Amino acid sequence: MTEMPQITLSDGSKMPTYGQGTWHMGESRGSRADEVASLRLGIDLGITLIDTAEMYGSGVAEEICAEATQGRRDELFIVSKVLPYNGSQRGAIDACEKSLKRLKTDRIDLYLLHWRGSHPFEETLAAFERLQRDGKIRHHGVSNFDRADMEEWVKTAGGASVASNQVLYNLARRGPEWELIPWCRERNVSIMAYSPIEQGRMLGHAGLAEVAKRRGATPAQVALAWLLRQPGMVVIPKATDQNHLRENLGALDLKLGDDDLADLDRAFPPPKHRTRLGML
Repeated sequence: MTEMPQITLSDGSKMPTYGQGTWHMGESRGSRADEVASLRLGIDLGITLIDTAEMYGSGVAEEICAEATQGRRDELFIVSKVLPYNGSQRGAIDACEKSLKRLKTDRIDLYLLHWRGSHPFEETLAAFERLQRDGKIRHHGVSNFDRADMEEWVKTAGGASVASNQVLYNLARRGPEWELIPWCRERNVSIMAYSPIEQGRMLGHAGLAEVAKRRGATPAQVALAWLLRQPGMVVIPKATDQNHLRENLGALDLKLGDDDLADLDRAFPPPKHRTRLGML
C-alpha cells in the first residue's frame, strides 16, 4: 500500500493529495463492474480520497462508490457535490440527504457547490453550516469558482471556512495560476485539480513525451507529478482500467528537476494575463 501525502486543512484535519475521480462513472450499465473493481483496487493501493457528485451518472456514480467502499468507510475521505439548482438552503440539505443515502454513509468529508448558480450564497452556506452542525458533512467547499467568486464566497457568513476549490487545472490549462491559485494558497484553501491529464488529450504532446522519456516515466505520470509538486494541490485522476490506475499512482514517486520544469514551461507556457476560468 502506498503512503499517501496529505495536506492540512484550516481546522487541522488532514486531506489526501491524491484521489480517485468518478466523473462519467455510472453512465453505462455494462461498465459498472469495472468501475467498482477499479475503485476497490485504488483503495487497496492506498488511494483513500474518492471524488464524486450527485450529477455524475445522475447519482449512479455515488451508488457505485457505495458498492466499492462497503465496509471500509472509516478509511476514506469522500468528496461529493451539490448541483447549483439545488443550492437553496432547503435544496442543498435535501440533496445532501439523498447523496448520503446513495453513498450509504452517515457523513461526507468534503461537500462542494458544483458551480455557481442562481441561489444566493447566503442560502447555500446556511445549508452547509446546518449540515456541518448535524455531522452530515465535515467540511465545505466550492468548484469551478474564479477569484471574484471566491472573494464573494468568503465575505458571506460562514464562507471563510471554505476548505477547497475544485477547478479545471493541468499543464494545458494553466490559467488559474495567474491569480486564483495564489489567492487560494494565501488563505489555505486547497486546489483540487480535476481532469489533471485533460482526459488523456495531452498525453501525445511531444514536449511531455520528451520529459517522460528522459525520466523513464509515462506522460501521465509526468503531468500528475507536475501538479503534485505544488503546495496545497490535490489531484483526482479517473481510471477504470486497472493498469492505468497503477501507472498513474507512480506519479507519487516521480520528482521533477529544474530542467524538466523548464522544458514543461516551454511546452505548456504559463499564463501572461488573466483568462476566463475553464470548465468541462
